[in-house]
Amino acid sequence: MVVKLSVKVAGVTWKNPITVASGTFGSGKEYADFVDLNRLGAITTKGVSPTPWAGNPVPRVAETYGGMLNSIGLQNPGVEAFVADDLPFLRQIDTPVIVNVCGHRIEEYCQVAERLTEEGGVDMLELNISCPNVTEGGMAFGTNWKMTEKVISAVRKVTKLPIIAKLSPNVTDIDVIAKAAEGAGADALSMINTLIGMKIDIHARRPAPLLGNKIGGLSGPAIRPVAVRCVYQVAACVKVPIIGMGGIQTGEDAVEFMMAGASAVAVGTANFANPRATLDVLDGIKQYMANNGIDDVAKIIRAAH
Repeated sequence: MVVKLSVKVAGVTWKNPITVASGTFGSGKEYADFVDLNRLGAITTKGVSPTPWAGNPVPRVAETYGGMLNSIGLQNPGVEAFVADDLPFLRQIDTPVIVNVCGHRIEEYCQVAERLTEEGGVDMLELNISCPNVTEGGMAFGTNWKMTEKVISAVRKVTKLPIIAKLSPNVTDIDVIAKAAEGAGADALSMINTLIGMKIDIHARRPAPLLGNKIGGLSGPAIRPVAVRCVYQVAACVKVPIIGMGGIQTGEDAVEFMMAGASAVAVGTANFANPRATLDVLDGIKQYMANNGIDDVAKIIRAAH
């Protein structure tokens, strides 16, 4: 059975609905020996800031039941290094490129967006609005609808590239944040980012010495039900497409997100355990469609609504 897998996200055509979660796939070349990158729907890069960021104290990763905690702190060499070292490789691949943009001030997001727009070779920008806003006491941009609106509006003025707002689940009402992002000019949403978590050493009676930053972002299968709920909830109140993520390991996991309202999905933590996880998920979607007589992946999207 021939199945149609292509999807359109914010005006950009993907050959299939699979991308990767930022920070779990480098900038693509790190996985090129394991994955034919041309088979992916899109490649989402690690976070890129205007200047080099050192990241958080080590250690930075801790395994948990059903997932992992990380406190990398968005370590990266900055936009100029990305343009010089990573972009030439990405330009060789027949797959849309999404660059994750991070900053501690609105001006920093704009600086990266403007630089990447003028350089070319980038198809979409994903704004990591879970970064702490240093001018607002460290509160993440994405936890307050007014700050969400401000940063997306500012970036919208400096680029014509499609903007994806990456939403945090660490909020009281994700609908409010999603609607603010859409209203400010976001062309799509990606969700969810990690949940905040930590581990305690019950013998030492203090935070376990597994994360230098004490707390970290929880990802992996443990958060999937939360992520599916967030996607389902937001899909009912916005018109822009959603890229669903959070603990996807199999094709059936991906189908669940798409039925909840996602037009595409991102594979994240699974890449660490299985470098070919993206292709396994893609094959799983194809198998589900074949088994159920579905000839177009679009028929899965929002099927649960």
